[in-house]
Amino acid sequence: MEEFLRFVLSELVEFPDEVVITRADSGNKTVFHVAARKSDIPKIIGKGGHTVQAIRSLLAASAAKHGARAELEIVE
Repeated sequence: MEEFLRFVLSELVEFPDEVVITRADSGNKTVFHVAARKSDIPKIIGKGGHTVQAIRSLLAASAAKHGARAELEIVE
């Protein structure tokens, strides 16, 4: 899941080397915290939040396939 998230985010942002993904596991749930350059955050969120919602949906589907739950939070 983390590799998928890193790939998708690196394709969206202008400075992929500055995207930091931290992972917090608690039982059956994983929360990914994403930090990026301030100018790249709007690219991740997208117009009206559509891009980040699509990423969250794909991440949740991938996690469900592995019998887990996953969430995405953006750190500004």
